[in-house]
Amino acid sequence: MPASPSTARAINDRLALRLLQQDGPLTATQLKTLTGLSRPTVADLVDRLQGAGLIHVVGETGADRRGPNARLYGIVADRALLAGLDVRTDSVAVVIADLLGATLAEATLPVGETEGDDAVERAVALLASTARNAGSAPLHSVGIGAPGLIDPVTGELRDSSGLPSWHRSLVRALQERLPATVLVENETNLAAVAEHRVGAARDHDTFVLLWLGHGVGAAVMLDGKVRRGASGGAGELGFLPVPGTAGTPSAVNCDGGFHSLVGSAPLCELAARYGIAVTQKGQEPGAAAAVRAALAGEGDSEGFLGALADRIALGAAAVASVLDPGLVLLSGEVGHAGGGALAALVEERLAAMSPLRTGVRAGLLGGTAVRRGALLAARDAAQEAIFAPQSSPSGV
Repeated sequence: MPASPSTARAINDRLALRLLQQDGPLTATQLKTLTGLSRPTVADLVDRLQGAGLIHVVGETGADRRGPNARLYGIVADRALLAGLDVRTDSVAVVIADLLGATLAEATLPVGETEGDDAVERAVALLASTARNAGSAPLHSVGIGAPGLIDPVTGELRDSSGLPSWHRSLVRALQERLPATVLVENETNLAAVAEHRVGAARDHDTFVLLWLGHGVGAAVMLDGKVRRGASGGAGELGFLPVPGTAGTPSAVNCDGGFHSLVGSAPLCELAARYGIAVTQKGQEPGAAAAVRAALAGEGDSEGFLGALADRIALGAAAVASVLDPGLVLLSGEVGHAGGGALAALVEERLAAMSPLRTGVRAGLLGGTAVRRGALLAARDAAQEAIFAPQSSPSGV
């Protein structure tokens, strides 16, 4: 059946808003060309969206020619605020942005090992103060990236051994206290979303991201969608049994798994064997400092980087043999420190181990990947709500 006039208007409004989000300010003529709608229809939808406070005139174009200039219309970006949180075991990082994703304020809070409820209160206060610093608009959506498993049914952060209890308490406190929408996702999955949208995997809808930091994890992106698995545990690569470790992992401990080869602690031990001293800097994994030292020529750098690439390639080969992703991204602090040089070494080893052609790249976003992904999740949620068809005034 043909759409009713009100439904057609809602569909047209949503299409125009999506184009303005993706392509930036546009003239009515450009909207007509991109949507395929008639000039009167575009004029009507521009009036509706302006009346709803969703778009406004942001400038003019055509100043270099004679005649009247065309108005440029853009999203009202300061209608609401978005927040992205990167929750680690020892810190919380917050970024506040407008509806188009422009960063307005940022802050970081170190968290001590013995902190519990106090860490929750301090983190909630940090978010509130950072949002106030960003402006007077209401906080609409909050995306949270945290280590651990996310229940695929409830969307809640599950209890996980080895992770501080205040993580779940923080998520619960934000959901209870904020009038905003609060979303939580595994940190590695959010890093993959960010790399896919604005990073190193923009040209790939299928890839696997290996997170190499204090520990190891993976995110699986297939056909442009993050795959979480039946229990939310897809990508728990630290538990992958691999040769070269003492024993095998258990259901509650990844010692003996891939973690025992590429976690920060075993990589620091490996670096020491090649004459590379590890200088710890703040909360950064020591392995990242070791990789940078090796790339600078310290110790037997060639031997260390080769051994590191061998280890990473074991996990990458297992992933490639099961998923055939075509691309593996090296992310996390260690992947970022190794950059293109380490990625090239891993790709060389992987090509020798697997018959499946698999490229290896370094992620582009480094330490910002998780909060960028969290902010993208918040932005998507806000735009779905604020720019939904029913946002347009009814009866027009």
